[in-house]
Amino acid sequence: MKTIPSFQIDHNKLKKGIYISRIDDDITTYDIRMREPNRENVMTNAAMHTIEHIFATYVRNTEFGDNIIYFGPMGCRTGFYFLTRSLSDGYSINLIKEAFQHIADYWGMIPGATMKECGNCTDHNLAQAKEEAKEFLEVIKNWTKDDLKYPE
Repeated sequence: MKTIPSFQIDHNKLKKGIYISRIDDDITTYDIRMREPNRENVMTNAAMHTIEHIFATYVRNTEFGDNIIYFGPMGCRTGFYFLTRSLSDGYSINLIKEAFQHIADYWGMIPGATMKECGNCTDHNLAQAKEEAKEFLEVIKNWTKDDLKYPE
């Protein structure tokens, strides 16, 4: 079998940040890398789960919410994939920054975290999610579309 594109990235060189993982027609997949692979501890499931719920709810409630295809965790627990349709890279970067700021500032009930809405509603941690968001905001505060290429 062919090696899929995400396994062709040299994870030894990968730093924290936002990268374009792939472009398929009008859909862009962003790699939101919050940990350096194999060099830092991974995020907890509870923090990632909470980030997923708050981030996805936030971006789908923006002006271009219909252009959001998916936001979800990487199995390696070092980050997330964010898929958008027909949005500019600049807009997407700003949206990612806004979403993480929203998480960092968020207080209240985690959206979609009841037994009726979520398949693992007890595995959330808002305090950890907020801390993760604050740390990542420092990494991406000056991120631009010129920074979206994976390190070589």
